[in-house]
Amino acid sequence: EMASVSEQGATTPAAAPSSDEQDARYFIKVTEDLPTLEECNAFVSHPSCGAVSSFVGITRNNFDGKTVTKLSYEGYVPMAEKELRKLCDATRDKYPSVRRIAAVHVLGDCPVGRPSVILCVSSPHRRDALRSVEFLIDELKAKVPIWKREVYEGDEGSAWKENIEWHEGKSQRVMVKDKGQCD
Repeated sequence: EMASVSEQGATTPAAAPSSDEQDARYFIKVTEDLPTLEECNAFVSHPSCGAVSSFVGITRNNFDGKTVTKLSYEGYVPMAEKELRKLCDATRDKYPSVRRIAAVHVLGDCPVGRPSVILCVSSPHRRDALRSVEFLIDELKAKVPIWKREVYEGDEGSAWKENIEWHEGKSQRVMVKDKGQCD
């Protein structure tokens, strides 16, 4: 741990990173206007890093024999962004060589073929970049308060989805069919 010397000559331990320093390391957004993969890659790129790893979650057109027309996401932005910041801190604790992280998630409607989540990580070497992206997506799905509704073609309606990885610690998928009309 580094120390600094004050003007009076007293030595004090190094402080935790300021929010300005964290802001220089993290690009976090939960928004209806999702940044692009290129913007996220540009943010995490750094001359000291030889690896950038990314994950892009894209709306697919089917689930369990049903035609999916879109996903619709809801969330409370301040809380979701606070949890994403905690995940970024946890990622850097677990993989200290990670230099920068971009973690962005869409709110609102996300049509088939469009990204809903983008994660990018830079580090000097590939191993930490690759592992940290996997850690981030798993933890994001488990902890960040963003809810997904799958909307189906025709009279199939829609269903609120929980992540298969994390329902009460069991590997199962839970769906709740909407009683109301879908748009």
